[in-house]
Amino acid sequence: VQLQASGGGLVEARGSLRLSCAASGTNFRINVMGWYRQAPGKQRERVAAVTRDGITNYSDSVKGRFTISRENAKNTVYLQMNSLKPEDTAVYYCKATVSELGRNYWGQGTQVTVSS
Repeated sequence: VQLQASGGGLVEARGSLRLSCAASGTNFRINVMGWYRQAPGKQRERVAAVTRDGITNYSDSVKGRFTISRENAKNTVYLQMNSLKPEDTAVYYCKATVSELGRNYWGQGTQVTVSS
């Protein structure tokens, strides 16, 4: 499974960005898709995840500001990020879980920089 993330960039505080991540190279069902981020000097943390049935969960730090969604037919997950803060600055990674294979797959990461 290959994951291709896009949509990162530089934005001012209180601005918005939309990340996309498309999975390819598999005929297996992708059960959970999610977004993680890693800021310099910090551990990677989960931002949001969505199941194939559309059940979502968010970290407390982004709840109410970020929205995760997916298109199963396209094996694509999105992250709409609003009201961005400088502390949201990080490399954002998408992740796909194929339960049938018991494996997780990671995208290459996309940089999000929020200026104050």
